[in-house]
Amino acid sequence: MNDKQHTIKASVTVSGIGLHTGVTATMTFCPAPVNHGYKFQRIDLPGQPIVDADVDNVVDLSRGTTIEQNGARVNTVEHTLAALVGLQIDNVMIQLDGPEPPIMDGSSYEFIKAIMEAGLEEQNALRNYFEIPEEIRYVEHGRAVEIAALPLNDYRLTVMVDYNSPVLGSQHASLNDIAQFTAEISSSRTFCFLHELEALYKQNLIKGGDLSNAIVVVDRVVSEDELSDLATMLGKPRVAVKKEGILNNVDLRYKNEPARHKLLDLVGDLALVGRPLKGQILAARPGHAANVAFAKKIKKKMLEANAASSVPSYDPARTPVMDINQIMQVLPHRYPFLLIDKVIHLDSTTVTSIKNVTMNEPFFQGHYPGNPVFPGVLQVEAMAQTGGILVLNTVPDPENYTPYFIGIENCRFRKMVKPGDTIIFRCALLAPVKRGIAKMKGQAFVNGKVVMEAEMSAAIVKKEA
Repeated sequence: MNDKQHTIKASVTVSGIGLHTGVTATMTFCPAPVNHGYKFQRIDLPGQPIVDADVDNVVDLSRGTTIEQNGARVNTVEHTLAALVGLQIDNVMIQLDGPEPPIMDGSSYEFIKAIMEAGLEEQNALRNYFEIPEEIRYVEHGRAVEIAALPLNDYRLTVMVDYNSPVLGSQHASLNDIAQFTAEISSSRTFCFLHELEALYKQNLIKGGDLSNAIVVVDRVVSEDELSDLATMLGKPRVAVKKEGILNNVDLRYKNEPARHKLLDLVGDLALVGRPLKGQILAARPGHAANVAFAKKIKKKMLEANAASSVPSYDPARTPVMDINQIMQVLPHRYPFLLIDKVIHLDSTTVTSIKNVTMNEPFFQGHYPGNPVFPGVLQVEAMAQTGGILVLNTVPDPENYTPYFIGIENCRFRKMVKPGDTIIFRCALLAPVKRGIAKMKGQAFVNGKVVMEAEMSAAIVKKEA
């Protein structure tokens, strides 16, 4: 799985008819900055409103997942989102000039094909995985639906479906490596049973449904009159079927194509939790309603974990967001006054840095030489430098600005810091930056405990030409 966040190198466009609305639309995948996530933009509506791909925005689950925000609605988002998750893309703006992404061939493959033509771009930020901490389970006893997430340092999914059908029977599909999504899952097409088709039609759904973008499973003998009615419904001169099988005798791409498509839908629906996942997902008879209910349980657990975990995690083996050379490209400080070694997290409101305290620091020669303690004033300076990176991240051209530390309040030192300690500094904006002034809450941690905290103010001043 990718360690760094990714977007796409260039915008790419696909066009086609929407499965349920029947409206032709053009959809453009656009590059997006770090920590942007997945967002849809209805460019055909006044003000071009944006809809976050978030489980809290789900408003309808009639044979697909529909989201709504800011007065804008986007239907059937799951195939689009599955393509992005399968490619391990984190940040994309999806512009749409209609109410629904094009169905294409009923799978995610055409989206992936278009995106890969544009190419992927690695971004200078770590992926913000949510690692399933303990078993999370969703059950619908009446429909024998069960979905579980188990801890795993990877992302794997297994789906079982059982339709009590002589055509499909019981099927399983598994994805043991998300990197195999394109090859193993993405081309699996959406499907429905013949007995569902008429009901969907009467519900004013599947207006864009066609035998070229959906598989129709016929699990009973059909009369010639019924076939004639089906042809009229689908706008075809005629349709045919064997005694039991697939309408128009379409060949399946895989024997278990329906199960694979259910796995595809699950991947897309779980994208709505808002973060890439690490865990083992096991699903029996899943559907969009169950997927979304399960995604809400995961998001609730994710928010609880965020609230409970006030100590930033630090894995020295992970590539930092900024190493010392990149830090020196942003901050004006140099030895012996550059006091942070690397940045491990940076987004629009928060930054986390690392300082490795060693006995080789020059100030230890005169500061309690018999009992070396990292000076509190330098802890404050290191925190201020960390905050400076955060403040510079709020302007598009940080190389043209210098951060200045202008105030400190409520500073407390909780514990001595000594050579050999690794300090984790975290600064978070207390309010949006206004007129170049930022106010931040900063904390310093050693071995999981707060050693220092303060509220700081900083100004970003444009360099003189």
